Amino acid sequence: MTSVRTTNFPHEVAAPGRGGIGESPLRPDGTLKVKGEFAYSSDLWIDGMLWGATLRSPHPRAKILNIDISKALAMTGVHAVLTHEDVPGRKVYGLDHTWDQPVLAFDEVRHHGEPIALVAADHPEIARRAIMAIEIEWEVLEPITDPMAVVADPEANRVQERGGITRHQPVRVGDTNVGRELAAVVVTEEFEVGIQDQAFLGPESGLVIPTDEGLEFYVATQWLHWDLTQIAPCLDLSQDQIKMTMAGVGGAFGGREDISMQIHAGLLALHTRKPIKMMYNREESFFGHVHRHPARMRYEYGAMATGKLTYAKVLIVLDGGAYTSATQNVVGNASSLAVGPYEIPHIEIDVYGVYTNNPPCGAMRGFGAVQACFAHESMMDKVALSLGLDPVTVRQVNAVKQGSKLATGQLVHAPMPMAEMLEMSKAMELPGPTDFSDIRNLPGGASQTTHGEGVVRGVGYGVGIKNICFSEGFDDYSTARVRLEIIGGEPVALVHTAGAEVGQGLVTVEAQIARTELGIEKVVIHPADNGVGSSGSSSASRQTYMTGGAVKAACEAVRDRLLQLARVRLDTPKFLQLVGGKLVTNTGEVMAAIEDVLGDDVLEETREFHHKPTTGMDPITGQGDSHTQLALCVHRAVVDVDTDLGLVKVVALDAVQDVGKIMNRLSLEGQIHGGSIQGLGLAVMEEIQVTNGKVRNPSFTDYLIPTILDTPPQKLEILENADPHAPYGLRGAGEPPTLSSTPAIVAAIRDACRNRGGSGNITRVPVRPEDIIRSS
Repeated sequence: MTSVRTTNFPHEVAAPGRGGIGESPLRPDGTLKVKGEFAYSSDLWIDGMLWGATLRSPHPRAKILNIDISKALAMTGVHAVLTHEDVPGRKVYGLDHTWDQPVLAFDEVRHHGEPIALVAADHPEIARRAIMAIEIEWEVLEPITDPMAVVADPEANRVQERGGITRHQPVRVGDTNVGRELAAVVVTEEFEVGIQDQAFLGPESGLVIPTDEGLEFYVATQWLHWDLTQIAPCLDLSQDQIKMTMAGVGGAFGGREDISMQIHAGLLALHTRKPIKMMYNREESFFGHVHRHPARMRYEYGAMATGKLTYAKVLIVLDGGAYTSATQNVVGNASSLAVGPYEIPHIEIDVYGVYTNNPPCGAMRGFGAVQACFAHESMMDKVALSLGLDPVTVRQVNAVKQGSKLATGQLVHAPMPMAEMLEMSKAMELPGPTDFSDIRNLPGGASQTTHGEGVVRGVGYGVGIKNICFSEGFDDYSTARVRLEIIGGEPVALVHTAGAEVGQGLVTVEAQIARTELGIEKVVIHPADNGVGSSGSSSASRQTYMTGGAVKAACEAVRDRLLQLARVRLDTPKFLQLVGGKLVTNTGEVMAAIEDVLGDDVLEETREFHHKPTTGMDPITGQGDSHTQLALCVHRAVVDVDTDLGLVKVVALDAVQDVGKIMNRLSLEGQIHGGSIQGLGLAVMEEIQVTNGKVRNPSFTDYLIPTILDTPPQKLEILENADPHAPYGLRGAGEPPTLSSTPAIVAAIRDACRNRGGSGNITRVPVRPEDIIRSS
C-alpha cells in the first residue's frame, strides 16, 4: 500500500540511563512541535486523495423540505455529493450509548451549523464551491433557547423526541429546614457561566483510505475504540473491517471526545473508493465540536457565626444544546460536586441537563465541576463577607479531609489536607507593587488605557475538587501490551496501547513506567491504534492512572517471566531482581545481564487494568460511591483592576496541588500552568456569543483566548500524599487547576471592586467590563 505520513511515533524517548518514574525526560514530540516539524492530522497526505467538505445549516431550527444537489454534482472535479439518503447503515450516532445525533440531518435541523450534505472533490476550493451550489428549501422555525423555560415546561419545549430534559439528578442529605434554623446568616445568589470553547489549535481533520478489507482511519481523537463503536454501524461495516490509527493531535480538552469528521470522511471514501481528507477551517471548527455547557445556578447557604455551614440548597441548569453528547455525565459530576470540598450536614441539590436549539455542548476539561466550582467558591466568599470573616478561614472551618463524606455520601479514602493547603496558599509571598512605568504590566496593556490612575489591586482564593477517571459504575479499564527483546545487542521494550496522546505527555509517562519496571534504558512506543485493546478516553485526567496502570501491569508480567527464565537458565534458586538491566540477587550479586539471559527469545504480555468499582448515584437521594478518585487544587489570584474602564490584569496565579506522586515534574508543572490559564480564560475573556440560537463569533478574532501577555507568573507548591488505590499512589492532575483558577480570579476582582468602595457583586463569568464598572 502507498505509505501515509502520519503520527510521529514510534520514538526512542530518553537518553540511556535516564527517564524513570520521578524524573523529567523531555517529551519526544517537543522539539518537533517547537520547530514546526511535527505531523498533525491536518498534514496527512496520500497520492490520489480527494478533499471532503460539509454543508452546514444556517438556521438553529428549521424543517428541510427539499435538497437539490444537481448543480453541485454537475461541477467539474466533483466526485460525490451525499445526503442522509446515502448513509448505508444507522443514520444516527452519539456518545455514551445515546444515539440521537444524525450523521447528516434529515427532516429537521436542530442547531446552527448542523451537517446536512457532503462533497468529495479534487481540490478543497472545488469542494467548497460545490457546497455553496447545493440548494435547500427550508421552513424556518422559532428556536427553543431558554434552558430555564425547558425545566419549567419540558413538554412545551421539546427539541427532539427524547423530550426537554436529558437528566435530572437530585442529591438529598438531612433536612435543610433544620439547617436553616441553625443558621446565623442565610445568603443567596444566582450565578451564570457562559459557553467556553476548547479552542484547541489543531482543527478537526483526518484521512480515510479504502482497502480490500474495509477502511483505514487516521484521525485526531481522544478515544479510538469509542469512535469505532459509533463509526462502524453508520457505515454498515463490522469493527473488524476498520483500522483506526491516531494521527497527530493539536490539543483536545474534551472537544475530540465526540465524532466530528470521522463518519463523513468514511462515507465519502466508501462511495468514491478513493482516499478522503477532511480538514475544517477555524470557523467550521467552532461548529464542528461540542463546547462547555453554559450554566444557570441558584445557591442558598446557611452558616453559624463561626462560619460553619449548616445547609445548602442548590439548583443548577446545564444547557446541552440539541443532542445528548456527554450531558448526562456532566449532570452527574455537577450534582455530586455541587457544594465542593466542604462538610455540610443538610443538603438539597437539583441539577438538570436540558435540550435546546443552542450549540451542542459536551465534554470540556473539568466538565460539570467547573461550573459548580465557580458558584460554590463564590458562595464561600459571600458567607465570609456576611459574617465579617476571612474567606480562607471559612473554607478551613468547613474543609473535607480524609474520612470525610461528600454530599453523595462517598468517603474520602485518601489523604486530603485541604486546610493545610489553604494555609500554604495564604502564606505564599505576594507580588510587589506593579511597575506603572511599563504599561504592559497594567490593565489594557499596550493600548495605554491607563498609567495607573484608577487601578486597584485585589486578592482572591479558590478551591477545586475534581473526580478522576470515569464514574457512576462505568467499567473503566485500559489495555497495554509490552514486548521485551534484544535488538542490536541490548534489551528494548516495545509498549503498545491505544491511549490517545493529545498533548498531555502520555507517551513520555508510558516509557518512564517501562524503564522503571523493567530496569532497562531503551523503550519504543508503538503508534496508538486499535490493534490492541481499548485504553479508554484521554479525558477525566485518567490516562496516567489507567493506561499507566496497564503498562505497569504488563511490564510486571514480562518481568516475572524474565526472572523465571533466568532462574532456569542460570540454574539458581536465589531471589532475583532487575537493577539497571542486570539480574541481581538480594545480596547485590550480579548474576547476568538481561541480554545474556533472554538471548533470541521474545517476551510479550498484554494486561488490562481496572480501577476500583464505582456505583451509580441513587436517582432520588443522589447517594453512592460514584467516583474513583478525587483531586484537589487551591489557587490564590492577585489582580490589578482598572475600575473606571472595567479592565483586568492578572498579576499572579499561584497554586497548591496534591498530585499523590510526581511522575514527571516538568510535564506536571505544564499541566498545572495550562489548566490554570484555561480557567483564566473562562474568568475574564472566553465566551461563545449566541443570539437566538446563532453563533456570532466563530473565530479567534472575536473569540478571545489568553496569550503569553495575559499569562501571569505562577508559583507552585506540589504535594505528594499517595492514594493507596492508584498506581504509584498518583492522582490525575490536569483538570483540578482549571476549576479553582476561575473563582480565585473573580474573587480577586470582587476584592478590588470593594477596595474601591463598590459592592463587588459579580456573579457571571466571563466577567465583562460593565460588570466591574457596575460593581466598583
